Amino acid sequence: MSDHLTKILLSEDQIPTHWYNIAADLPISAPPHLHPATQQPVKAEDLAAIFPPGLIEQELSTERWIEIPEEVREIYRLWRPAPLYRAYRLESALGTRARVYYKYEGASPIGSHKANSSVPQAYYNKLAGITRLTTETGAGQWGAALAFACSVFGLACDVWQVRNSYETKPYRRMQMETYGATVTPSPSARTETGRAMRERFPDTPGSLGMAISEAVEEAARDPHANYSLGSVLNHVALHQTVIGQEALLQLESVGERLPDHIFACTGGGSNAAGISFPFLHRNLTAGANVRVVGCEPAACPSLTAGEYRYDFGDTANQTPLLKMYTLGADFVPDPVHAGGLRYHGMAPLVSAAYDQKLMDAVAIKQRDAFAAGVLFARAEGILPASESNHAIAGAVAHLQAAEDDGDGQVVLIGVSGSGQLDLPAYADYLSGQMLDA
Repeated sequence: MSDHLTKILLSEDQIPTHWYNIAADLPISAPPHLHPATQQPVKAEDLAAIFPPGLIEQELSTERWIEIPEEVREIYRLWRPAPLYRAYRLESALGTRARVYYKYEGASPIGSHKANSSVPQAYYNKLAGITRLTTETGAGQWGAALAFACSVFGLACDVWQVRNSYETKPYRRMQMETYGATVTPSPSARTETGRAMRERFPDTPGSLGMAISEAVEEAARDPHANYSLGSVLNHVALHQTVIGQEALLQLESVGERLPDHIFACTGGGSNAAGISFPFLHRNLTAGANVRVVGCEPAACPSLTAGEYRYDFGDTANQTPLLKMYTLGADFVPDPVHAGGLRYHGMAPLVSAAYDQKLMDAVAIKQRDAFAAGVLFARAEGILPASESNHAIAGAVAHLQAAEDDGDGQVVLIGVSGSGQLDLPAYADYLSGQMLDA
């Protein structure tokens, strides 16, 4: 292993050429999505009202490797390959002998990993002749990512932003609008679903489930529009696997072995899937023993406190039924700052991996997450996104509790995005006013 190399980079020609589909390697096949009316496995035609053919094919695919179109890789080159860092200063701050690395996705144009999926989603919709995309967003990162991708491919973009996030993260809204998107706080008066939710929950801070319902309703009634989802579904998890594939190659390039532990923030599941699935591929096919830990907010603990069952992905029960760990489609979490993790369910593929004991999960309290984020920022200089703080907190807690002081361990942290637009959350923590949800 090379000594004292802090930033590990790859060249543009090392951007992955294929996405990895863990559905091909799960010991037990992931249960299919079900049509809400018939309770039968969904077919391609059942999804055609809101998704283009290319994404439908990926959603239902069990092929191990799916080629990334060159048009998508060309846009990826704006920020990929993303850097991998050796966290020497964090190691020193913790007093650990473990070798700690973090994969940083905050260098993308919108500051998070979400663009890894928004670009192919916009591409396949453009290919299908769609002119407008609708979506929801929690923290605003997915909304910004889709707004960016739509601007690249010349599509209109309509975003329903969870009301609490809309009100507390105005810079995310400004970012989306700069890329040309229309942004509406959810629940809104623009849709039947939104009006019903406002009447049912008059003081609600909103939820991703509600915002999804509004975006799906709007897409379904416009023949020129489709819906885009930033997490949860199989094709989104698929697109994000560029993260883990790059991390594998970067560790190998400096002579480092596979990590003993990977820590990733986990809300809807796209980030956790992205960094971990390529390593789980090594576990499943090559006898590796990498432990993956999904770090979710204690305020919305779908893996650690939810039930593994079929549930709707949205509050208005418009989506297919998904077999996932869920707190219930009506669950409205406390308005914690990690808006991107405030989702009632977990991605079906992540849920299947967790159910089959291929990964672990921990729930992180909000103050603990931000304490770790501040420690990380002061050590490494990068201000992590509110969501990423949960992964850092999980890694910090593990290293502090390690009986052998982490000697010889290799730890990889997924830092899913930048916290530059989350400064009000940090101010809330530093002032001592943060809710310990």
